Amino acid sequence: MLFGIITAALVAFVALLLGLALLRARTAEEPAAAYDLRVYRDQLKDVERDLTRGVLSAAEAERLRLEISRRVLEADRAVKAGEAGSRAPKAGTLLAAAAGVAVLASAFGIYSRIGAAGYPDQPIAGRIALADELYKNRPSQEKAETTALAERGPLPAPEARITDLMEQLRKAVAERPNDIKGLELLARNEAGVGNFHDAWQAQSRVIALKGDAATDADYATLAELMIVATNGFVTPEAEAALAQAMQKNPGNGTARYYIGLMMVQNGRADRAFRIWAQLLEDGPENAPWIATIRENIEGLAWLAGEGNYTPPPPALKGPDADAVASAAEMAPEDRQAMIRDMVDGLNERLTAEGGSAAEWARLIGALGVLGDRDAASAALAKAEAAYTGKPDDLAQIHAAAATAGIDR
Repeated sequence: MLFGIITAALVAFVALLLGLALLRARTAEEPAAAYDLRVYRDQLKDVERDLTRGVLSAAEAERLRLEISRRVLEADRAVKAGEAGSRAPKAGTLLAAAAGVAVLASAFGIYSRIGAAGYPDQPIAGRIALADELYKNRPSQEKAETTALAERGPLPAPEARITDLMEQLRKAVAERPNDIKGLELLARNEAGVGNFHDAWQAQSRVIALKGDAATDADYATLAELMIVATNGFVTPEAEAALAQAMQKNPGNGTARYYIGLMMVQNGRADRAFRIWAQLLEDGPENAPWIATIRENIEGLAWLAGEGNYTPPPPALKGPDADAVASAAEMAPEDRQAMIRDMVDGLNERLTAEGGSAAEWARLIGALGVLGDRDAASAALAKAEAAYTGKPDDLAQIHAAAATAGIDR
C-alpha cells in the first residue's frame, strides 16, 4: 500500500511539473516587431507636433505620415504573426497532456492486472531459496492423501457386480500374498474403482516381492499411483519411487514427466521446462504425457525465461509396423490401392481440417509419386492459400512441389 501511495505521489508531482512547463506562458523578451510598432506610433505623434510648430511643411508631413504608416502596418502584421505562432502549440499541449494521462492510466491499469503490489523484490537467489523451502517442507504421502480425500469427497459406489468381483480378488490375494501376478491385477483394479491408496500399497508389495528384479516400469507405476492418490501432488515418497525408476532407466518417460511436474509444483519452472521440452522432443506423440506438455509448455517456457521457445510440431502420423509388413506382402496393384487410400484420407483430412506445412508437403509429394498431377496442383493451391505470408512454411511446400514436378 505504501509503495502505491509513494508511486502515485511521485507520478502526480512529475505530471504537475510537466504540465506547468507546457502550459506556462512564454516568458521570452518582447518581440522586436512590438517595439518597432510603438516607435512608429510615437513618430506619427512627433510628425503632428512638428507640423503644428511649423518645423515641417504640409507636404513633408504627409510624406512622412505615409512612410511611417506603411512601417506601422508591417510591424503590426509581424506582431500578429508572432502571436499566432506562440498560440499554435497550445493544441499540441493539450494533446500531449491527454497522451500523458493516458500513458499513466494505462501503466497503473496494467500493473493492477499483472503486478504484485505489496510484494518485495524477488531476485533469482531468493526465488531459488523459496523453491528449496517448498521442496523441503512438502507434506508426506499420508498427509497429502488425507487432504486430497477431503477435497475429492467420497467416490460413487461401484456396481454390485464390480464390488463382488473386487471382494473375490482381494480374498484371493489375501490367500496367496506372494502371488505377484495377483498383486499386479489387484493394483490395477483398485485404481480402477478409485481406491488409489490400496492400489499403490499392492504395487509396493509387488516391488518388494520382485526385489532386484523390479523394473523401472514397476517403480514408475508405483509413483504414478501414489501421485494420483494425492490428486496429482508429488510427495517425497512418490519422488523416491521416481528416483528408483530413473536409476534403472534414465529414459523412463513416466518418471521424467512426474519429476518435471514436481519441479513445477515447487517453483522451479526452469528445471521443469528443460525436462518437459526434451520429453516433447523425444515423443512418441501418442505418449500419455505429450498432450499435457503441449498444453502447458509455452507458459512454462515463459516462466523459465525462454521467451523465444517454439514447441516442435506434432509428429506426422503414418502407417504402423504391421501395416508396413502387410504392404510388403501385397500384390503391386493391391499395394498401390492401399497407398491411394492412405493419400486420399490425408487429402480429405487436410482439406476439411487443415494441417501443418509438413503434412501438406507430404501430400503433394505423395500425389506426385502417384502421378496425379491435377490433385497435386490443387493441393499446392490450397496449401499456398493456407500459409500465405509465412515464407518458411511456403518454402517447405514449394520444395515438395518442385520435387514432385508440379509447376507453381
